[in-house]
Amino acid sequence: MNKKNSNLIIWTIIVVIILIVAIIEFWPSNSANVDEATMRCIAQNSKLYVSKTCPHCAQQKQILGDYLNLFNTVDCVDNRQACIDAEIEYVPTWEINGEKTTGVFEILELKEMTGC
Repeated sequence: MNKKNSNLIIWTIIVVIILIVAIIEFWPSNSANVDEATMRCIAQNSKLYVSKTCPHCAQQKQILGDYLNLFNTVDCVDNRQACIDAEIEYVPTWEINGEKTTGVFEILELKEMTGC
């Protein structure tokens, strides 16, 4: 291997490391300054429809983390009729202020959607 190739490899590694550090540093934090009171507010102003077989629902639950137990969640496998009555077509679906929105949302998005 010649010196030119060695230098190229070294610089490539340096650039990759800088990119990784920048992504970690500037990636939006899911829990940025969100406290339990805010999570309680979001939970009180929303309902979450999920399915235990849905990978996106698992992702949403993971985002809620330790606060999941605060939320009113309806599992459409266990409580199919409730989801039929609520006209839930896809999960996860959030019901906030009488409106249904399907998808996985970060805490800060939920905070904005609920006005908390």
